[in-house]
Amino acid sequence: MSETTQTTPCGPASRRGPFRIGERVRLQNAQGRAYTVTLTEKGWFNVNKASFPLGDLIGAPEGTVVTSREGREFVAMRPRLQDYSLQMPRGATIIYPKDTGQIIGLADIFEGARVLEAGAGSGAMSMALLAAVGVNGHLTSVELREEFADIAAANVELWFGGAHPAWELIVDDLAQRARTLPRGYYDRCVLDMLAPWEHLQAVADLLAPGGVLVAYVATVTQMSRLVEDLRLTERFSEPESWETIQRAWHVEGLAVRPEHSMVGHTGFLVMARTLAPGCRPPRKKTRPQKAAEGKAGQWDDTEGWSESDAGQKPISAKKLRRVRRDAVARRGRWSSGMAGEDPTPLAASPRSTYDKEGETTKEDL
Repeated sequence: MSETTQTTPCGPASRRGPFRIGERVRLQNAQGRAYTVTLTEKGWFNVNKASFPLGDLIGAPEGTVVTSREGREFVAMRPRLQDYSLQMPRGATIIYPKDTGQIIGLADIFEGARVLEAGAGSGAMSMALLAAVGVNGHLTSVELREEFADIAAANVELWFGGAHPAWELIVDDLAQRARTLPRGYYDRCVLDMLAPWEHLQAVADLLAPGGVLVAYVATVTQMSRLVEDLRLTERFSEPESWETIQRAWHVEGLAVRPEHSMVGHTGFLVMARTLAPGCRPPRKKTRPQKAAEGKAGQWDDTEGWSESDAGQKPISAKKLRRVRRDAVARRGRWSSGMAGEDPTPLAASPRSTYDKEGETTKEDL
């Protein structure tokens, strides 16, 4: 890797020019199946009925078509952020690329923005936010669980090639940390947590007037509770709620049709903006009546929300330790490989070993 890339790991130099030693490369065959490897001088790419030395790609331009000894062809490209995030080790469920794109665009995450994120999870949203704010922005990520923070830090540093200068990762509860953060400092806030409505007053204090809050929730009940509580605070504009469904198409000659599989529901996005001090939102002429006490729709938070309440499968301590160990080990092997100490390439299977039941993370989506 060049000296420029090492000193500015998140700069454009690391994404341009010919392939270099230590870079991750995505190899895709004619059927659309992709494999991610790390280039080393003595490493080999070996899959079923296809093999070639990885050293052949060092110094080659991006987009090179390489032929294996068995005659199979592969297109070599640098992985996109969504390619990396779908294959990286993860403890918490990630926000999928179709939703991160919506958050970046509709929340207007601009270059140089000051963004507050809670929680960091496995780091997928953090990487998208860091790419958007750039080195001149500031991202504060608050993560409650230390294990998740370690996984997120390892994944982010491996993607950017080092610590991002605009990132501040804090292991703490948002309610506690919010007391020490500067009021009115942040332009944007992204919440990915079980009960975001518990932190609305704190977020309203931390956001500048006109700041954008975007929350990602998994279930209809979470979305409904969040929207109603946003209205009750009278510190935000009228909330907007939506979900995005992604469907690919098969296009070959006259056979043009939707693909049989799709990325359907992953989560709901709720967006609202902070009002100026002393202002209240305009009242609607009609509003739906709240459910009667003790009837359906009455919220009971006496024992708090759990992952099972939100329909999420709890993560076992054993799996979390394994993912954390693997994420940190990948970062360590990459760091030593950059110094020429470890010639063994890092290879990812075409389907991540960390996929959860019911999630679609195939490379060809």
